[in-house]
Amino acid sequence: MRDLAIVGAGPAGMAAAVAAARAGLSVVLVDSGARLGGQYFRHAPAGFRARRPGALHHGFGRFAALAAELGRHGVEVRLRRRVWAVERTTDPGPPVTPPATDAGPPVTPPATDAAGDGGVVLHCLAGDREERRESVAARRLLIATGAHDRPLPFPGWDLPGVFTAGGAQALLKGDLVTAGRRVVVAGTGPFLLPVATALAAAGARVAAVLEANGRFGPASAMAGHPGRLAEAAGYGYGLARHRIPYLGRHAVIAAHGDRELTHVTVADLDRDWAPRRRRTIACDALAVGYGFVPQIELAVQIGCATRAGTDGTPVVAVDAGMRTSVPGVYAAGEPTGVGGAELAEVEGRIAGRAAAADLGRRVPPDPGLPARRDRLAAFARALQTAYPVRDGWKGWLTDDTLICRCEEVPYARIKQAARLGATDARSMKLLARPGMGWCQGRVCGYAVARLAGEDPGPPRRPVAQPVRLGDLAGDPAEDLGEEPAGDPGGEDPR
Repeated sequence: MRDLAIVGAGPAGMAAAVAAARAGLSVVLVDSGARLGGQYFRHAPAGFRARRPGALHHGFGRFAALAAELGRHGVEVRLRRRVWAVERTTDPGPPVTPPATDAGPPVTPPATDAAGDGGVVLHCLAGDREERRESVAARRLLIATGAHDRPLPFPGWDLPGVFTAGGAQALLKGDLVTAGRRVVVAGTGPFLLPVATALAAAGARVAAVLEANGRFGPASAMAGHPGRLAEAAGYGYGLARHRIPYLGRHAVIAAHGDRELTHVTVADLDRDWAPRRRRTIACDALAVGYGFVPQIELAVQIGCATRAGTDGTPVVAVDAGMRTSVPGVYAAGEPTGVGGAELAEVEGRIAGRAAAADLGRRVPPDPGLPARRDRLAAFARALQTAYPVRDGWKGWLTDDTLICRCEEVPYARIKQAARLGATDARSMKLLARPGMGWCQGRVCGYAVARLAGEDPGPPRRPVAQPVRLGDLAGDPAEDLGEEPAGDPGGEDPR
C-alpha cells in the first residue's frame, strides 16, 4: 500500500507528487493519458523531436523540471489508467467541515491520524484497446483530475469541423495537426487567445477571434499581475502579427454545411448576448469554448462536499491544506475551482505537503505558498467574473438544434419536457433523456441545467468512466494485487 495515490498527472498532480515524495512519502501517480502532463502540459507524440521543445506551449521547461523530479524522488507513474471508481477501505470517522479561510497548510504533524488505519482503493482500467482491471491501494488520496471544455449548443454545432477550443489545441499539441485550413475561434475567456495564436503559428489561417463578452473586461484584474499583462501583450502581438481580427461582443450563433462545416453565422451581441446584426464567415473549422467544467466525479463519488464556484459550477470544498470534507482525501487544481496551470501547481504543492504532514512527516514551513495561492485564486475569480456565460445563448437555439448529441435530443423535446412539468435538470433527463448517453451529461449537462433554469449540480455517477458490464461483474479479488513499479503497458512516461 502506498502512502499517497494521486489521480491526474497535470500541473497539480505532478507538483503534489514531487512535494509529497520530497517529504518521504511513497507516491503513485495515476493518469489516463499515454504521457505525463495532462491537458496543459500536452506535448508532441513519442519520437517527434522539435527544434524548439517549448514551441507548442510555454510551460515545457516547467514540465521537464517536474518530470525530472518525479524520477529523482522515486514516484511511481502509472499511465493509461482510467479510474472509474474509488472507495474507502474502512470508515475513517466523521467528515471534517472545511473552514472558510485559507491561511495555508499546517507544517507540523497532527496529534492523530484523521483516517485511522483506513485508506482508499482506486479501481482502474489499464491499457488501450484490451483494457485489464487493476486496483491501487493507498493510505491517502489526492484528486487532481483537471477540467474539460464547456460547450454551448447552437444550430450546426454537431457538424464535422466544429471543435471545442480545448480539442483544437489538443489536436495541435498532441498530434501536430491543425483543426482546419481556415479557422474561426469563438466563445468567451482568455483561453481563446492561445488557441488562436497557436493555430496561426502552425500555419492555419485564423479568420477571426470572436469574444462574446467585452474585449477589455479583465484589464483591471491584471493590474496587479505584471506577468499576466506581459502574457496578454504577447498574445496581442501574435494576433497582430498574423492579422487576426479580435472582435468583442460577437459570437458564432450557427454553423452551416451539408456534410461538413463550410461557413458560420456570426452575430453582434448586446450585453445579454441577444443577437443583433448578422453576417457569415467562410471556414472549414470552428474552435469554440465557453470556459471549463471541473471534473469532480471521483470526489463526489467518495462523498466530498462541494460548493458553488464563482460561475455557479460545483467545485470541491477544501480547507487551507487542500483537505476535503472526507478525512484522508485531498483535492487540488481545477476540481477546487478553475484557475489555470500556475494556481494548480501551487495547490498541488500545498496538498502534497499537507498529506505528508498528516502522515507524520516533518514538513518545513513555506509561508510564501498560501499568499501566492490567494493571489492567484483572486486573479482566477476576477477572470471568471469578467467572462460570464450569459443566458442570451438560449435565443440562438432552433427547435431542431441538438442539445444532447449522444441521445440526439433536440431543443423541441426539451421544451416539451418543460411543458410536461420538468422544472430541473433531473426531471428533464427523465422525460427527454438528455445526459443518458455515452458522456453521461459531461457535454450537455451545463446547457440542460440552464435550460431548466438552475445552476448545474454535482455530478452523481457511481461509475466515473465508461466501463463494460464484464468489468463490473468480474471478481474484485482478481485485481487487488500490487503491480511492479513503472508502466509495463507502454513507453517511458517521461
